[in-house]
Amino acid sequence: MTSHSPSPLIAPAAIDFDSIKTLTEHDAKAVDQLIINELSSDVILINQIGHYIVGNGGKRLRPMLLLLAAKALGETSDKHLILAAVIEFIHTATLLHDDVVDESDLRRGKESANAVWGNAASVLVGDYLYSSAFEMMVRTGNMRVMEILSKTTTAIAEGEVLQLLNCNNPETTEKKYLEVIARKTAILFSAATRLAAVISEASAEVEDRLAQYGQHLGIAFQLIDDALDYKATKEELGKNLGDDLAEGKPTLPLIYAIEHGSENEAKTVTDAIKNGNRDAFNEVYAVVQRTRAIEYTEQRAEEEARKAIDALSVLPDSEYKDALILLAKFSVQRNY
Repeated sequence: MTSHSPSPLIAPAAIDFDSIKTLTEHDAKAVDQLIINELSSDVILINQIGHYIVGNGGKRLRPMLLLLAAKALGETSDKHLILAAVIEFIHTATLLHDDVVDESDLRRGKESANAVWGNAASVLVGDYLYSSAFEMMVRTGNMRVMEILSKTTTAIAEGEVLQLLNCNNPETTEKKYLEVIARKTAILFSAATRLAAVISEASAEVEDRLAQYGQHLGIAFQLIDDALDYKATKEELGKNLGDDLAEGKPTLPLIYAIEHGSENEAKTVTDAIKNGNRDAFNEVYAVVQRTRAIEYTEQRAEEEARKAIDALSVLPDSEYKDALILLAKFSVQRNY
């Protein structure tokens, strides 16, 4: 990787995520109340798991994106609030399913739902959240909304299956890996910002550009997650370091390290991916460091964040547009 001077995208001062959240605070509380109301089931276990996972911290980034985009286009409406809750429900359902597939026992620094209640209950409550999300979106009475969200959930499922196929496969290319995260992660970011435009009845161009913003932001976000698995502390990350390696996931730092390491180094990483070997973490970490794979991954994330910011040029200037720009910068600067 060619060396280059620090990019102006990464501001020297830390970005205050809480100050961005403040811009949507009133609407976010209404969304939280909606979520609580929708989790009200006479099946006690659904209430317990639903409240546990939804109340378990998290940045609420996806609904925040929808609300900020809506405000950048004018005002938020009841339909925006419903869809912000829908987006969070879909995201939460994917987390429940992810943790079962990955056999994770930590989520955001706490025991994962499957570690507490078991896999079967987690999968079924994830299904309940998906069903509730579709029930809620019908209330918008907008076929375009249902088309976008049905395509989104299909793409997420495809991304999950593609990721499963790539597991323990060290021959996964960067292109194939980016296809997975475009579907598995970025598509929900993109749906959030696109839906804001749809409900605000923005032009086709604005809708398209906001969708692009969400897609690029989502890819940047996931790439930094990949990097953090090899540089953050367990406390910062909220999960065990080396989880990706233990699950045999060929993430971008590992793909790059295989391509740019010596024959022996490539074999170290390849064997660790094939065997899902957390015990090899220190050796793999050394290869990742020597090949500057983290720097490469961060550079790729930064390229995506730049594309996200460029897509916002279609919006009028406002504090909400500024907040969307700051979120793109935050996505590559964060350490959690």
